[in-house]
Amino acid sequence: MKVSISSLVAEACPGLRAGIIKASVINSETSDALWDELQAEATRIANTYATDTLSKRPAIAGTRQAYKTFGKDPARYRVSSEALCRRAIRGLDLYRINTLVDLINVVSMRSGYSIGGFDADRIEGDMTLGVGTADDLFHGIGRGVLNIEGMPVYRDNVGGVGTPTSDEERTKITMDTTHLLITINAYATEMPLEECMQWTIELLEKYAQATNIESYIIK
Repeated sequence: MKVSISSLVAEACPGLRAGIIKASVINSETSDALWDELQAEATRIANTYATDTLSKRPAIAGTRQAYKTFGKDPARYRVSSEALCRRAIRGLDLYRINTLVDLINVVSMRSGYSIGGFDADRIEGDMTLGVGTADDLFHGIGRGVLNIEGMPVYRDNVGGVGTPTSDEERTKITMDTTHLLITINAYATEMPLEECMQWTIELLEKYAQATNIESYIIK
């Protein structure tokens, strides 16, 4: 499976770099150790940002700008990393889902990047980052049909699989996921992307017994 960025997105977002990680994994219920890492990150976010300053984080601001470039309102359709951090700042409980999802959430909160996590066995063919249209039918995880017109969207041969706001039900991570694909989307640099990818791999090895790991950067 090849992952690429369309010329439309590359030209509109010249600073974009995407970190790609593929791995064989074992998913499980979230351990107390991983949950403690997520809660600690939520506390750090709450102590560092306010809701009115969060959108100025470089990684979040860069993704929001991509929405504006393509005609989407980032205040109405929030970037997932921003939404997670806002919950932490407001003191709301975070969702305890499973090892792979919660691990990605830790990285997303710390880095500020929008991160897609997919069951690689459910992706059909290659994947390309383009822009959503009014004709795209996209079922956001836990959201029902999501209007992705004007959002950056990864598509495979069937349709959309991931946006900065939500991933698609069809390719979502489940407890049966054994082959994982992660996209770390750096529309603007905050945590160095190489460092973010290495940390993600270390967490995958620690909590999901990751093997057969492949990683690279596209732009």
